[in-house]
Amino acid sequence: MCRIIPVAVNQKIDQRLKLTLRQLEVFAAVARGGTTRAAADEISRSQSAASNALGELEAVLGAQLFDRVGKKLVINENGRALLPRAAGILEQAVETEAPFTAAHAASLRLAASYTIGEYLLPVLIARWKQANPRSHVLLDIANTHDVFERVASFRSDIGFIEGTHSHPELSVSKWRSDEIVVVAAAGHPLAERRAGARQLNHATWVLREPGSGTREASDRWLIPHLTQMEVELELGSNEAVKRVVAAGLGLGCLSRLAVKEAIAEGWLVELATTLPPMQRTLSIVLHRAKKLGAAAEGFLRHCTTD
Repeated sequence: MCRIIPVAVNQKIDQRLKLTLRQLEVFAAVARGGTTRAAADEISRSQSAASNALGELEAVLGAQLFDRVGKKLVINENGRALLPRAAGILEQAVETEAPFTAAHAASLRLAASYTIGEYLLPVLIARWKQANPRSHVLLDIANTHDVFERVASFRSDIGFIEGTHSHPELSVSKWRSDEIVVVAAAGHPLAERRAGARQLNHATWVLREPGSGTREASDRWLIPHLTQMEVELELGSNEAVKRVVAAGLGLGCLSRLAVKEAIAEGWLVELATTLPPMQRTLSIVLHRAKKLGAAAEGFLRHCTTD
């Protein structure tokens, strides 16, 4: 005997959708900027309109999304729970609208540490643009710590870092390998010989700033072997380190990617040393709670299959 189970497939839900994209857009902008004024400037709205939209959203949800600390709005637990959902909805809305607009694509927001952003991604982005000419790419270059913060706060879709750091909200996966090398000016006294630990101990060093992936790798490589390192300068970019080293002010420790052209052109030389080779990992960073849009998914495949 066949038993029929009634299912209310046509049951009407007497509840209208109260959330709007505008409210979510303002919420995400406030989360990034910390004030309704900053959010209003970012999305080209008046401050009063941004404040009203945020108030409406909190009223609809029945929850406060930010803690008011002086003039700043600091996202709280409720806001952090909403943020990845809001970011995903907004990105899907942009992609839904894209085929009917002149832009035809959502912006691809990338963040990369200096070595990757200056020496690897430009070529990858150029090839991506050739295949996807309407794709709008935004690349922020910062040190590894700042890249983590950008991805964690949903300001960037994909992060590229040096090393394999961890963060509770982010996934970090190995991408490529890189090598750290010691470089000097062409006329440096150690340029024509194999330098041992004693010579390197007595040398003057020019290194990247603390917090950068290159500095972390340099310290991890050099400190166990050199007991008396004299760091003369700490600089915030690879190019600055290269120029100061080329001027003869010390030895540098940088990625091979960063010094390859300078060595080929002859204004820097790679020192042969008795230290063991130093390999490091370059990694891709994603937010665990964020669903990537089509553009970000496509660019990720482009980078990992190149």
